[in-house]
Amino acid sequence: MDQQFRDRPVIDMTPEGEFRGPAPSRKGFLDKALARVGGIAALVAIVAGGVVVAGVAIAFFALALPIAALAGLVAFGSMWWRMRRAGQQGRGFVHVMRR
Repeated sequence: MDQQFRDRPVIDMTPEGEFRGPAPSRKGFLDKALARVGGIAALVAIVAGGVVVAGVAIAFFALALPIAALAGLVAFGSMWWRMRRAGQQGRGFVHVMRR
């Protein structure tokens, strides 16, 4: 018989129609310890990824805040100037957004 077919597990079907596979192998102390350490490492990696994402969000906010403040000051200055000019000319100020 070919080696390829000899290494395959035998899957048996019970009279109830369910599959009964090969018996699970017993895990030793090293397998259990590595599984636990691997799980903890995965959890630490997920938490570190979350911290990195939060850091990037805070950095983006810190960069966007001065830009938003500057844009607000420009808009305020523009509207203040137009209201001042409208008051000097004796007419009311109406703000109209143009496209």
